[in-house]
Amino acid sequence: MNDHKNDIPKPEEISGLLAAVSKELPGLVKGILDAFFSPEAAADMGKSVATFYTTLKEGGIPEDTALAMTKDYLGTLTRWSESLKGMRFGNHEG
Repeated sequence: MNDHKNDIPKPEEISGLLAAVSKELPGLVKGILDAFFSPEAAADMGKSVATFYTTLKEGGIPEDTALAMTKDYLGTLTRWSESLKGMRFGNHEG
């Protein structure tokens, strides 16, 4: 019979893992937020939306449909960035 008791991490190992995650996570989240909210990210998002619209139009999509699809695309990007912006980790905001 296979004994899985050895597969369970010890409390010290779990504690060490959680300490490492809590130390690194705020920096990772900040990097993600900076990727969405920096001036460069805003310029990239604008280019992305413009390219999306242009590609639809060049593909033969009618203008009103292309515009609606582009608004949905921008809405998706905005919802993602707002979701990330609203995240809170630890005892501090941001």
